[in-house]
Amino acid sequence: MALLDELIGRITGMAPDARAQLEKEVMAATAGQNWFPNPGPQTDAYFSKADVLLYGGQGGGGKTDLGLGLAFTAHRRSLILRRKYANLGSLTERAIEIHGSRDGFNGSPPPSLRAGDRLIQFGGNQHLGDEQDWQGHPFDLKVFDEAVQFLELMVRFHLGWLRTTTPGQRTRALLCTNPPLDADGDWIIGMFRPWLDLTHHRPAKPGELRWYVTAPDGSDMEVDGPEPILIPGAERPSIPTSRTFIPAALRDNPYLMATPAYQARLDALPEPLRSAVRDGNFMAARADADRQVIPTAWVLAAQARWRADGWRAEPMSALALDPAGGGRDARTLAYRHGGWYGPLHSDTGPETADGSASAALIVKVRRDGAGVVVDVGGGYGGSVTLRLDDNQIENVGFNASAASTAKTRDGKLGFVNKRAEAWWKFREELDPDQEGGSAVALPDDPEMRADLCAPTFTMRANGIQIESKDDLRKRLGRSTGKGDAVVMCMSEGARAQVQAVAKRSSTARPTVANMGARHAAVHARRRA
Repeated sequence: MALLDELIGRITGMAPDARAQLEKEVMAATAGQNWFPNPGPQTDAYFSKADVLLYGGQGGGGKTDLGLGLAFTAHRRSLILRRKYANLGSLTERAIEIHGSRDGFNGSPPPSLRAGDRLIQFGGNQHLGDEQDWQGHPFDLKVFDEAVQFLELMVRFHLGWLRTTTPGQRTRALLCTNPPLDADGDWIIGMFRPWLDLTHHRPAKPGELRWYVTAPDGSDMEVDGPEPILIPGAERPSIPTSRTFIPAALRDNPYLMATPAYQARLDALPEPLRSAVRDGNFMAARADADRQVIPTAWVLAAQARWRADGWRAEPMSALALDPAGGGRDARTLAYRHGGWYGPLHSDTGPETADGSASAALIVKVRRDGAGVVVDVGGGYGGSVTLRLDDNQIENVGFNASAASTAKTRDGKLGFVNKRAEAWWKFREELDPDQEGGSAVALPDDPEMRADLCAPTFTMRANGIQIESKDDLRKRLGRSTGKGDAVVMCMSEGARAQVQAVAKRSSTARPTVANMGARHAAVHARRRA
């Protein structure tokens, strides 16, 4: 605002002839252009070189207008999306307003607007799978309005089809949004960690470009720059794409700043909306969902307790494997030393369907005769347990749907199944109000944090029930494998460790070796 006020003051103070000449030159330079970015963050975002740009934070920062402005002035084929089709009305009306008429507008689903040689299409993506309707449609700009309302899988699918055949036309994606209000939108933190996560080891400044490729396990891997990089095991080099985040605030929008009533409405919002929409706080604004099994604050506290050398305090206690079948979901291995969890092993690809390879991973990581847990409920763990049995490695199969006879720590409630028991027991281990506090220390893994904070619970006549993995996958668009592995490693890991110790004790060798009759006679005389 200070820059804009200074500019207006300088123009106002110009001599009449000089001001008239300036107006003439400006009109000539902007002939035919019906939208201009506001000075400040909106202009920075407009000219940003990032392939994927996160823009927003506070309400009123001009997020939607930036997407429309880019479509009208800088791109040939644009797709502007909302999660729900019913929410497109304000977008299309604003587009018509910028255009100056309804000429070229077609309201038939999906709505579109032609402005000269530019095409702007509007669409919804309410259900997982709707994004595939746009497969093969070339767009050089894709705008996700209120991006955290989308599932991560939807956004990444759309990014894979961002392209153009027009020489000289750049491609980019714009994610316009306020901070997430629940676990469904937490993926935005992981995708833009250097800018949004205050605990990141190498934080990025607003507008700073960072470069990424896709690692073999399907995760983002940050690289040093835009030069192609050959990932070990890949057949050809990967070309990095750039990302950045530019925060926007109400004060950066001179049109809304002129209406104090808008600021008053933001001030009157209840929490957590006030922190999210008014303050634009990505890390602190999200509120726990109703009946969220594990409070977010407990997970963050456990991550704050983590130290790289925490494994030295105790021998390895347990490992837990959440297997995969070679598809999109990742195979995840968690291990712990007492309450200290090591960094999780997670990978995707055909090898995850190989039971022998998964058993080999367990053998590679296992130390100190730790107990082993394998999730056998999904059908992928059976071959893993067979290979472990073949190698005489004691293990426990975890079936989430199996009956539970356990009770909550206070003895008042039971559980519908083993899944509910395992998750609730882990909740109890994280509870900071227990005697002595919580000893659980978790690594700084944003996906694991999101997994642990995702499930909700309900109360049934026969006890506590936890949201199923299938229901979570439908809601989040991904598996919560990291969270499941961590949870199994605690509750079932304790049982596996007891079983492993008992097995070792039953097969333990005598403490005194048999060295023959002469040695036995000497030993007997000494005892006498």
